[in-house]
Amino acid sequence: MPRTHRSAESYSCSSCCFNDALSAEAASFSVRVLDFPHAFFAPLHYERGYAYPLLVWLHGGGCDERQLQRIMPLVSMRNYVAVAPRGIALPEDGAGRREWCDWLQTEDHILHAEQRVFECMESAAGKYHVCPERVFLAGFDRGGTMAMRIALGHPHRFAGALSLCGAFPTGHAPFCNLVSARQLGFFLATSRASDKYPSAAVCADLRMIHAAGLSITLRQYPCGHELTAQMLADVDRWIIEQIAPTGGSAVAYEAEWSPDLGSERRG
Repeated sequence: MPRTHRSAESYSCSSCCFNDALSAEAASFSVRVLDFPHAFFAPLHYERGYAYPLLVWLHGGGCDERQLQRIMPLVSMRNYVAVAPRGIALPEDGAGRREWCDWLQTEDHILHAEQRVFECMESAAGKYHVCPERVFLAGFDRGGTMAMRIALGHPHRFAGALSLCGAFPTGHAPFCNLVSARQLGFFLATSRASDKYPSAAVCADLRMIHAAGLSITLRQYPCGHELTAQMLADVDRWIIEQIAPTGGSAVAYEAEWSPDLGSERRG
C-alpha cells in the first residue's frame, strides 16, 4: 500500500550529530590534503580481515568533506568504510565569504568530480580493506545529482548510487552507458516541501527514469530541502538490501509517495 516515511528529525550542515567522547571512541575520522582535501571514515571495531562496502559521499553546497563525519553516525557506525572528496571551488563573489565548494553540472565540474571520486576510491582501497564490487556513490543536493551522473557514466565501477534531495542529471549525455546502467540500483530521496526539487520536477524525472528502464527506489519525506535522520537510516537499509537481497521478484521501479506523487505507480 502506498505510504510515506514520517520522520521529521532534521540535519543541518553546522550541526554535530554525536559528542566528542563518542567520536573519539567509536570511529576513525581523518582529513587529508593532497591534490584536494578529502576525508575518511573507518567503522567502529574495524576488522582488517573483512572487506567492507565503500561509501563515497559528495557533500551538499555550503559544506565540505567534513560533512562525512556528521552523517555517518546516522547512516551506520559499523557497516562501511567511507570517503568524501571536497567539491570544486566556485569563483569568489567579492563578498569576503569563505571558499564555497559545490558540484555543478558543467563539463569542467563533471570531469573534475569524476577524477576526485576515482582518486578517493583508490586511496580508500589502499588505506582500508574494501570490497571493489561493493562501492556505493551517494550525495546530498547537487552532490546527489553528481553521484547519479558519475554512476550512470561508469556503471561498472559502482554497485549503486543514491541521491538525497538532488535532481536527476540532465545534459552532457547522462545516458551514454544506459545498457550497463540498467544493471545498477538507484535510490532517490526527495523532500515534500523542497523549493529546490519540488514534486513536479520529481515526477518529470521519474517519467524519464522509467522510460530509460532504470531500477530506482523513490522515497519522499515530510521535510524541507534537508537531510533527516530517517533519510540517512534508509541509506543504510537500501545499501544492505543491494548487498544481501531478501528475495522476491525484482521490479524496475519502486516508490513510496504522498498524494503529490499519486500519479506515479509501481511498474
